[in-house]
Amino acid sequence: MNTKNKDTRWMISVALMAAIVILLANTPLGMIQLPIIKATTVHIPVIIGAILLGPAAGAILGGVFGICSLISNTTAPTLLSFAFSPFLASDMAGIFKALWISIGCRILIGVAAGWLWIALKKVRLNTWAALPIVGFAGSMVNTVTVMGSIYLLLASQYAEAKNVASDAVWGLIMGTVTASGIPEAIAAAVLVTALGKALLTFFRKQMSYAS
Repeated sequence: MNTKNKDTRWMISVALMAAIVILLANTPLGMIQLPIIKATTVHIPVIIGAILLGPAAGAILGGVFGICSLISNTTAPTLLSFAFSPFLASDMAGIFKALWISIGCRILIGVAAGWLWIALKKVRLNTWAALPIVGFAGSMVNTVTVMGSIYLLLASQYAEAKNVASDAVWGLIMGTVTASGIPEAIAAAVLVTALGKALLTFFRKQMSYAS
């Protein structure tokens, strides 16, 4: 397959994965009901796209996820939407903070997942072992960077929104990471493994037919 055809197939594949991200971000399919909480699934195609298509594709898909989050928090704001929408920020610094949290942190999901997958394959880790590791890690990158950035950049606003003292913010952040982030990461590990194995097989067959 020549370079032009490879580039075309790559762009088409990224576009298809981006469409899945948008679909999940705008429908109830983007949430899985767990016994205690609802876990987001929007980052799953970001992680899988990074595995199949590389860190650059993962970054693009993460950016699409972030833009969807920004739009959602702008058009249907919630208590903490100020952290995700620059249009709800009170000053210029708040605009950049919101852009980082809503989009920058989501780009990191794809970058981290893509490079972690490359690293695990270089050490010849079995696919069945590598997929859940990348799924879990990619999901935790989302939770830790978003909640960590809120703590580092918007702790006082977060405390005001939650109507708690400033020194209680760390406990609330860690509570969210534990109660929501870990179950989401486990769900991501399972889904990335189940879907990733099938898609890797499919992509390899398509590449062999096209070559």
